[in-house]
Amino acid sequence: MYLFDTDTLSNIVKRRPSEHLLFRLRDLPMSLQYTTSINIGEIYYGACRTQRSDKIIKAFEIHVFPNITILPFDKNSGKAFGRLKASLEKQGIGCSEPDLRIAAIAIQHDLILITR
Repeated sequence: MYLFDTDTLSNIVKRRPSEHLLFRLRDLPMSLQYTTSINIGEIYYGACRTQRSDKIIKAFEIHVFPNITILPFDKNSGKAFGRLKASLEKQGIGCSEPDLRIAAIAIQHDLILITR
C-alpha cells in the first residue's frame, strides 16, 4: 500500500505528467492508493497562491481526490509523530512539521511513502 506525497499527486495534474508515474498508477488498484489530509492542505495552499487556483483545485477534485483514500491525522498519528520527531531530534536531524506528520501517518498505517 502506498501513500502519495504532495509532489507525486501534483505531478498527476501537470500539463505533462510523468509517463512513468501514470504507467505505474494505471495498474495499481485504488484500494492501495492513499494520501493524507496534510497533503490536501498543501495542495490547496499551493493552488490558492496561483492565479489559476480554481482550475487547479477543480483538476484535483475531479481527477485525483475521488480516486484515492485520504487519511486523517488522528490520535495514533499524533503518537507516531511524537516518537518520530523525538527520535530525529536525538539524531540531530531536522524535518518540517508537515513532512513529519505525513511520515507519521505512513508509519501508523504501514504504508510506503512515495515522494520525489
